[in-house]
Amino acid sequence: MRVYEAIVKGLEGVGVQAAFGGAGENAAGLMLALKHSRQIRPVITRHEQAASFMACGDAMYTNRLGFCFATAGPGAFNLFSGLAVAMSDSYPVLAVSGYAARNWRGWGSLNETSGVNRTPDSQAMFAATTKKSFLLTDIADTCDVLEEAVNIAFEGRPGPVHIHVPEDLTHHGVEVTNFRPIRLDVAPVLPDPARVEEIASVLADALARGQRIVALVGFGAVRSGAGAEIKRLIERFQIPLLTTLDGKGIVSEGHPLSVGVFADSGHSSAWKAFREADVVLCIGNSLNQHATFNYREDLFKNKLLIHVNISETEFHKAYRPDYALLSDARPAVAALIEALEKKVGEVPAVEVDGRDYEARHITHLTGKIHPGELAQAIGRMLPPQGVLLADAGAHLAWLGYYVELEEGQNFRKAGSFGPMAGHVNGAIGLKVAHPERTVVVGCGDGCYSLSGFELMTAVEHEIPVIWVIFDDQEFKLIKLFQITTYGQTGLVEFQNPDFASYARACGADGYRVETLDEFEDAFRTALTSGRPSVIDAKITRWAVPHYSPSPDGVIAGLVETLEARLRDR
Repeated sequence: MRVYEAIVKGLEGVGVQAAFGGAGENAAGLMLALKHSRQIRPVITRHEQAASFMACGDAMYTNRLGFCFATAGPGAFNLFSGLAVAMSDSYPVLAVSGYAARNWRGWGSLNETSGVNRTPDSQAMFAATTKKSFLLTDIADTCDVLEEAVNIAFEGRPGPVHIHVPEDLTHHGVEVTNFRPIRLDVAPVLPDPARVEEIASVLADALARGQRIVALVGFGAVRSGAGAEIKRLIERFQIPLLTTLDGKGIVSEGHPLSVGVFADSGHSSAWKAFREADVVLCIGNSLNQHATFNYREDLFKNKLLIHVNISETEFHKAYRPDYALLSDARPAVAALIEALEKKVGEVPAVEVDGRDYEARHITHLTGKIHPGELAQAIGRMLPPQGVLLADAGAHLAWLGYYVELEEGQNFRKAGSFGPMAGHVNGAIGLKVAHPERTVVVGCGDGCYSLSGFELMTAVEHEIPVIWVIFDDQEFKLIKLFQITTYGQTGLVEFQNPDFASYARACGADGYRVETLDEFEDAFRTALTSGRPSVIDAKITRWAVPHYSPSPDGVIAGLVETLEARLRDR
C-alpha cells in the first residue's frame, strides 16, 4: 500500500474517527486514502488553520487522537495556531503535512521548506510548536514513526505531534511493504503512594486543627474525568470548591459547596473563600495568568499550597508548591480520598458564601441586550450535557461569570495561547466528536469575523453547531485595556455585515435579535432545529465585565492600580 494509505489504516487502528484538513497537491494521496476509509470521517475546511482548531475540538473531551492535515508549505504553516492550542491546552493531536521532494532540496521548488537557500525551515518551526516533529525519510519506517508519534501525543501531559511526508515517498511504485497495526501503549500517570500518604497526613492535620481548606480545580480534572472523585472529596471532608473558568461544571455550580470561579473575572465569593483559606489544594490547574491575577506575588502568602498535576514542569513555574503530587487528576484524588478516610472521622458541615447576588441580578438601563443577561439566558437554556465554548474577548468574561453549569455540562475558554476564532472553528470538531451533545459557541463579532466562513463547512457536512455572536462592533477588551493603560482608545471600532443574512446565504439558519425575548425565541428554535445556526445578538457597548486585578476585590484592585500609577510617575 502507499504511504498515506498506511497512515490512514494505522490511524483507524488507534481509534481516529475524523480528519480535518486542507486540499493540496502534496496532500492529494491522503485525501484519496481518507475518501476510501470506512471509519474516518474526512472534513475538508476552507482554511487549514480551522482544520487544526477542529482537531483540537475533536480531542477536547474524548480520549481520542485529534487529526489534521495540510499540503506542504503555506498550507502546513496554517496549522501552527491550532497546534499551539493543543500544546497549551493539553490535547493529543497529530498533524500530517506534505514536504517537497527531497531530490530537489535547496532548488527552491514549489512549497519547499527545507531551510536551504532562502526557503523556510518547517522542521524547526514544527519542532517549536509540538511535543515532537518527524520527517519521514524511509518508506519502511512509516509504521514505526506513526506509532512513536501517536504514543508521544498521549504520553504524560497530552499534546500535539507532527509528521512531514516528502512528495517523493508518495510516488507511484513507492510502497509500504511492512505494514503492521499501530500499538498505543501509554502508561497512566499514577500517584506515588508515599507522597499520597504524606499529603493526606497534612490535610488530615489541617482538618483536625480546624484550618480552612479550599480546592481549586481546573481543566485537568475535567479532562481526567474526575468529577465524581472531586464531588466525593468536597462532600466527605467539607471542602469548599473553587474552579478556574475551564473547571466550571466539574461539580454542579449550584452545589452547596461550590463557591464560584476564581479568576480576575471571577466571583467575589470565590475570592473571599480563597483569601480566608489556610490550605489550597490545586487539582489539574496550571495556575496561569488570569487565574492568578497576573501571577500575583503574594497570592499564596501565609497559605500552604498543595498542587496535583500531570506535568512536572507545572511545579516549577510562578508558584512552587509546598507539596507536589505528580499524577493524573482522577487517580490522584481517588488515592487521597482513600488515604484520608483512614485518618479523618466525621467532619462538621461548613458554611460557605454562595455565588454572588450580582450573578443573578443585572441593572440594565440601555435599549440593547445586556451581555450578562444574554449569558444568563444561554446558561438557563443550555440542555443537559451541553457544551459551551467561549472565544477570546469580553464575552468570555460574561459567560464565565453568569452561566451556571450543571454536572455533565462543560465550558471551555480560549486557552493560554488564546487565539481569536479558535473555538468558532474548534466547535465543529467538537460536534463531530460528540454528535449527541449540544455545542454552543459564545463569540465576539471580532472573533467570528476572523473565520466564520467555516460556517460553509458546517453546512456542507451537516454539523449543527450554534454560534451566538456578541455584536457590539468593537474590540471590547482591547478598548478597555487602552482606556486603563493609555487613557484613550483607537482603531477598536469596526462595521459588521448582517451576520444573519450571511448565515442564510450559506445555507444555515440565521437570526438577528435585538431584545432578550427575541434571543430566547431564536435560541430555542436553534436548539431543536438540528441545523447550523448563527444568532446575531445586538448587545450594548455600555456594559463592563466584572473584573479585578486583585483577589481582595474590585475596590482593592482599583486602589492598587491607582497606587501603582502614582508610583510610576
